[in-house]
Amino acid sequence: MSVRTALRTVIPVVVLGVCLSGCSLLSSTPEPGASAAGRPSASAEAADSTEAANSGAGAPDGDTGGGSGEPAPTLVRDAFAGLQATLDDTCTPGAGDCADFLGRVNDELDRLDKAMKADPQGPDHFKEPVAWITGLRTTLGEDVSTPNLEKHRDALVGTRDRVNTWMQDHPEDYR
Repeated sequence: MSVRTALRTVIPVVVLGVCLSGCSLLSSTPEPGASAAGRPSASAEAADSTEAANSGAGAPDGDTGGGSGEPAPTLVRDAFAGLQATLDDTCTPGAGDCADFLGRVNDELDRLDKAMKADPQGPDHFKEPVAWITGLRTTLGEDVSTPNLEKHRDALVGTRDRVNTWMQDHPEDYR
């Protein structure tokens, strides 16, 4: 295994670990919008003004990062890390090990699609991956049941792999 291949494997895992460790902090911190006196804190007011400034930055309905005030490129990076976390996994249709795996791949592709469309650079910047994911959505239809995902396993995994390859060739979009 080359150093480059090893780094391509390790970096997404580290990024995902950092992202997940930050999630545990969110549930233990108080609401950011209120101080002990019941008035908005200075940091909450700053976050509100930052969110208002970012709301027109190409994100639909002012979505700049799940309402957290983060710029949309963070969404692409985080969603891509989630998709990469599925790269070493697989399943055998009919063997009972596909429900979780294919559901995760489907969810991560959906999350990445939304992040790319919300990115300030616009969906045209991610034209190819958005088109591949849209094609997959057409193939799957509204049915995201395990039997349908297993039926279209090759399309799901193939789309994941194509998007991963495209993103690897565009590191500026996720670093």
